[in-house]
Amino acid sequence: MTSWQITRVFAGTFIVGSLLLGVAGSPLFVSHYWLLLTAFVGLNLFQSGFTRWCPLEILLHRLGARRGA
Repeated sequence: MTSWQITRVFAGTFIVGSLLLGVAGSPLFVSHYWLLLTAFVGLNLFQSGFTRWCPLEILLHRLGARRGA
């Protein structure tokens, strides 16, 4: 997998996980504050779409992941 693929899988996992922990109707509900993580990941994806700068992709590249297209 390339770094951009890993980044998207990572972001999707964090979004789904934080929704499970932050939405009151979820059987795994803990606190509404978990929705802040959802917002943070979403905003990071939004800004990286415009700036092409993502801290996770930089970290993954340094750890040896191939760069995406």
